[in-house]
Amino acid sequence: MADDGPVIDQLNIVVTDMAASVAFYRRLGITIPEGDPRWSSHHVNAVMPGGLDVDLDSVEFARQWDNGWPGSAGVVVGFRVASRDDVDRLYADVTGAGYRGQQPPYDAFWGARYAVVEDPDGNAVGIMSMSDPDRRSMARPPGQSAG
Repeated sequence: MADDGPVIDQLNIVVTDMAASVAFYRRLGITIPEGDPRWSSHHVNAVMPGGLDVDLDSVEFARQWDNGWPGSAGVVVGFRVASRDDVDRLYADVTGAGYRGQQPPYDAFWGARYAVVEDPDGNAVGIMSMSDPDRRSMARPPGQSAG
């Protein structure tokens, strides 16, 4: 891995009631812009001062980017690493040390290499490379067919 260690880059909050969660976080003063209506019940994004990416995701959408998602509300703390290879190396190191992997490394639709492991308390911890626009693909909202 590069000399720079992992950086907290993203916070995913998996919610059971998107409208109630958006209202709550807006009441706290977080600016959550209106997004694509097809996604409004599954994913919203806010970028905090300083650049931290905060995403509210439905349980159904969490299962799209983490096949091992346990099926309930929760939080994913996301760490950015220096390279795509670092995602694979760090995942292998952590799971090799006995920690549970939720999502093995894969090329995610948003253009990053991504994996998810669990901390000792079962909290999800994402490991992600920088997003490469040339590797992005279109994701469909959960429950919507192609077309």
